Amino acid sequence: MKIAFIGTGEFALPALHKLALRNEIVLVVTQPDRPAGRDKKINQPPVKRACKVLGLPLIQSVKIGTKQGIESLISVSPDVIVVAAYGQILPRAVIELPPEGTINIHASLLPQYRGAAPINWVLINGEKRTGVTTFFIDKGVDTGPILLQRELMIDPDETAAELRIRLAEQGAELIVETIDQLTRRVLRATPQDDHSASYAPKLSRADGKIDWNRPSTAIYNQVRGMTPWPGTFTYFNGKRIKVHRCKLSGIDSNDFPPGTIVLPETGRLFVATADDLLEIVEIQPAGRRSMSGHDFLNGFHKSNRDLFQ
Repeated sequence: MKIAFIGTGEFALPALHKLALRNEIVLVVTQPDRPAGRDKKINQPPVKRACKVLGLPLIQSVKIGTKQGIESLISVSPDVIVVAAYGQILPRAVIELPPEGTINIHASLLPQYRGAAPINWVLINGEKRTGVTTFFIDKGVDTGPILLQRELMIDPDETAAELRIRLAEQGAELIVETIDQLTRRVLRATPQDDHSASYAPKLSRADGKIDWNRPSTAIYNQVRGMTPWPGTFTYFNGKRIKVHRCKLSGIDSNDFPPGTIVLPETGRLFVATADDLLEIVEIQPAGRRSMSGHDFLNGFHKSNRDLFQ
């Protein structure tokens, strides 16, 4: 079966590699090179770098729905299009082009967590399980008929970065199985139950601001779900500080105001929340490298205003 693959990010790489081993990839479409980082160095999309290694034909398109993009797909006559972590909504002209359909790999158990950030939101919401889904793309956002799903349990301390790696591998296995069943004509699509749907909207940097007046578990899940992007942060003495990893302590905050640094003599960075103390395990002050909570306390001088805000 001839496959056109449309993808950009790291999540798409395991699927591209596995499909390339078993099928004919007639074209890969990814987004353009873009500046990244403080120095605005031009950065190639991960899928582009993978194509160079795999020797796959590639085009980069600002908008896949342009005449050039659509004509490029028509010229290779794909039987099916596979989409993973592309970062754009596909126009109908692309979706309806291949005779076998256009299939997306989504990092949730649809219809739960439709949208741009399912991996982040399952962690932010404290879910215990998640998974991957292959489905036929239609005109809605992640609303098309489900093909196959695979569930996995979320590890208690897992971050979004760590969960993304596992889901990408699961997605790669699932799309290979999906294409195999499609080829053998044994694949059946199941409509989604819209009444059971939930949503995972795109996150912004502002979403990473920690509110210490919330319960410790909510903050803990926020940090897990927003690592590495958009990242969580707080302020100390007016300076922004990134929080990379934390741990639930089960120790009551008592009457300490939320955000107060408590028990620094233990060498562990405990911060009061709405209920229990939250231990900050890894932290990064502005303009400095990431450090442990213990190392942060080494430069800490107790005063009457030791508050994260």
